[in-house]
Amino acid sequence: MHVQTYKIDCQYCHSDARRSEYAGLPSVERCMGCHKITGAQLPEIKKLAEYFARKEPIPWVRVNKLPEFTYFPHKAHVRASVKCQTCHGEVEKMTTFAAAPGPRLANDLLNLAGFRPAPPPLTMGWCVDCHREQNAREDKKAPLDCVACHH
Repeated sequence: MHVQTYKIDCQYCHSDARRSEYAGLPSVERCMGCHKITGAQLPEIKKLAEYFARKEPIPWVRVNKLPEFTYFPHKAHVRASVKCQTCHGEVEKMTTFAAAPGPRLANDLLNLAGFRPAPPPLTMGWCVDCHREQNAREDKKAPLDCVACHH
């Protein structure tokens, strides 16, 4: 909704993506900067307002989770101008971004609501293929070494 209706860039709320391994989630203060006015009457926004009033952080539910042995630096992808949609699907068309709990990212992505079409299967092979395709058409070299993503 934020991207589609209000044309807000993903990095406005996920501001850590350009400087960190993690995209991060917005603080309650960041959310309420807009939602004190926009959508203030909606039940979900009222929940945010309650956290804001109590000066508590939002207990976000993690949707995308990589295996512990992998390393995915968001900042490298942002700096290489990889669009969020490349990995996360067409976020601008989503109405809900939630996943059923599960131990594997692929399972989580299969259970996401609001994806039309389903996001790409984020597997090692999918990532490597993406890096190879980029390397074939651009001077920027996406790493193909195992240690670039695995530790």
